[in-house]
Parts: sequence; C-alpha cells; structure tokens
Amino acid sequence: MAAEGGWRPAGGGRRRRRRREEEEAAEGGAVLRRLREARNDLLSSGFWAASAGAVRAPLGDTTEPPARCVCYGLGRFSCCPAARHQLAFLLLLLEELGVPPSRCSVFDPAFSAQEAATLAELGLRLLPDNEEGKHGIEGSATLFYMVHCGKALYNNLLWRNWSAGALSKMVIIGNSFKGIEERLLSRILERDYSYIAKVLKGTEEVALPAHPQYLDTFNDTSVHWFPLQKLEELSPEVWDFVEEPTYEECEIIRKEDGADQRRPAAIES
Repeated sequence: MAAEGGWRPAGGGRRRRRRREEEEAAEGGAVLRRLREARNDLLSSGFWAASAGAVRAPLGDTTEPPARCVCYGLGRFSCCPAARHQLAFLLLLLEELGVPPSRCSVFDPAFSAQEAATLAELGLRLLPDNEEGKHGIEGSATLFYMVHCGKALYNNLLWRNWSAGALSKMVIIGNSFKGIEERLLSRILERDYSYIAKVLKGTEEVALPAHPQYLDTFNDTSVHWFPLQKLEELSPEVWDFVEEPTYEECEIIRKEDGADQRRPAAIES
C-alpha cells in the first residue's frame, strides 16, 4: 500500500509533459507569427527596398558574393520587437544574396531554449560556443550580420581574419566604422580597438537609409567591405602586428562570463 498522500494519478507526469510541450509549441508558433508580421512591416514600409541598394553595393565593387553568413548579437527576438525586425531583415538578406539558411550560423548568449528551437525551425544553424567574434572565414566569402554589437566583437573579428586575402572576402553589416572613429578619441581607438583603426583606410562603407519607423532598430548601421586593391595599398607595417586583442573593460559577453551573465530580455511594447 502507498503511504497516505503518496499516490498521484497515473500518467500525471505524462500529462504535464504533454501540456508543457503543447504550450511550447503554441509559444513557438506565436513567435513565428510575429516574425512574419515583422517581415511584412519591413516590406510594406519600404525600408527593405531602400536598404537593398546598400546590401548590393559590395557586389558591384568586385567583392566575391558571400557563400555563408554569421550572425552575432541578435538578442531576445521572442520578446523584443527591435530584435525581431533585425531577424526578419536577416532572413530577407539571405534571400536577396541567395545564401541558404542552413549556411547561416547564429549566436547570442541571451537566446532562450525556445528561441534556439525557433531558429532551428527556420533552418538556421546555432553556433555551439561563444566565439567572442573570433570566427575565421577559412577561405569562404562570408557575410557577418552584427547589428548593434560591441566594438570588441568587430575588433576580434578583424584580428581573426587579419590578412588582405581574408578581409577582401568579408562583408560586415553592423555599427558604422566611421561612426566609431568619430565617437572615440584616436588614442583610445588605436589602443583598445587597433584592428578597426588600422583597417579604416581599406574600408568601403554604405549606411543603411534612415527610416522613421526603425530609428532605434537600425540606427548607425552600415554595410562594410574591404576591396583587395585598397587593402594592398596599406603600408606593410599594418599587417605585421597580429597580437590577439585583450580588453580591461569589455562591452561584450565573454566566454568565461557564462550563462549567468546574459543580458536581460527587453520588454515588449
């Protein structure tokens, strides 16, 4: 006989598990619905059409079309409208460039398990580790989608691919390098973000158009690319120093910070 109060209805655990699965499926469906709405917003507002020229600019400048994509810092798109519009923009971008979702890798330490499942349902690949931006292109023309990421991520990415051959195969959509140069004292830029400082003269940049509906979502965002001819005109000394960057104070989440340092999710308005 069971002790008093010890019995629970048969199959209770299975029912709870099934109910939880149904709730998660409903939540995932709601996220996908809101993502479709974000895509429709971008298209109906004209923002995507106006941005397409900036997206295509590198392709008209002898830059090899990207065969793959890496996305950092997307944020909590299930609860943050800005992050959701950035994800919708990324999906439109992949369509425009003919990059299959399966060749797009995504990482943000803030992703929830449900968001990771949604990304997988969309066909995107979740990177297993926090690379801190240090992703080598390994010879493949690569688009990096890094809207509103910390300066250290861009600096780390440049360091990891610090050669004219590798940089000329990269396109970066993210915070304006010109804007970074204008906002930082030159001594701080050269000391803390030396790879950004050194590549400025080898960079072409086109800003995404300003749009009143997306002033916070895509502000200060540009398409950057690095024509081989411009890179080869840089002084040889630029390529000699390739020490891995370190930061006393860093605005990115580092690998050793762990999941407990995730930034809080934005509140949906």
